[in-house]
Amino acid sequence: MARTNFDMLLQAGCHFGHLKRKWNPAMAPYIYTERNGIHIIDLHKTVVKIDEAAEALKNIARQGKKILFVGTKKQTKELIAEKATGVNMPYVIERWPGGMLTNFPTIRKAVKKMANIDKLMSDGTFGNLSKRELLQVTRQRAKLEKNLGSIADLTRLPSALFVIDVLKESIAVKEANRLGIPVFGIVDTNSDPKGIDFVIPANDDAKDSVEVILNACCAAIAEGLEERKAEKADEKAAEAQAEAEEGEEKPRRQRRARRDEEAAAPAAEAPAAAEEAPAAE
Repeated sequence: MARTNFDMLLQAGCHFGHLKRKWNPAMAPYIYTERNGIHIIDLHKTVVKIDEAAEALKNIARQGKKILFVGTKKQTKELIAEKATGVNMPYVIERWPGGMLTNFPTIRKAVKKMANIDKLMSDGTFGNLSKRELLQVTRQRAKLEKNLGSIADLTRLPSALFVIDVLKESIAVKEANRLGIPVFGIVDTNSDPKGIDFVIPANDDAKDSVEVILNACCAAIAEGLEERKAEKADEKAAEAQAEAEEGEEKPRRQRRARRDEEAAAPAAEAPAAAEEAPAAE
């Protein structure tokens, strides 16, 4: 069953592309027609592409891997943060820090620095600082939180990127391509789909358009997480059952061993008695 349909996407305005003069020819396969100088995206293809992307995202989440959501447009910032937080995934909605993927250890150092500041604040170490020094540290902490707070739990490179507007986030896409990280992207008619592993042709400017796509993809991720949780529960149940059976089997083996020892004892005593009889004569 499709996760979206033509009418849903049409109502959200996913079909509106950019002006014809701003188009990227590589997007021609996904364009249905042109009206009033604006390209119209073929929503039948968008439905298929959303389903493909959602299934791939579900498989990634089921494996316990992280998907990094990237979108720094003002109109979609809060939406991306809400949806990514709902499925416990990291996101970047402020300026993309250059080298975040290709120079990931340095980014991790900055995140650890933020954690160290929190630790020093909580144990009272900063109580001896002057007001000016404390203000500087507080401002530094706020800046780190704004840019890196949403990826504080990202301890290793993400397994995939979900990008809203691949043209605006071209640096993130290039870094992911360089490292071989698959990229899922909402691609408008003015963008180049090259380098995007899972292209979702749609309007990337309208909040409603982005929301309907994120809803479908995040629902798939949530399903993957639930399946992973269920698989873990089944594994734990199987381990517990195996341990219980092992616990029941151990006393049985001990009882069998004792019976075997008791049965072997008379058989061992009989030859000894036979050897002692001639000596007694």
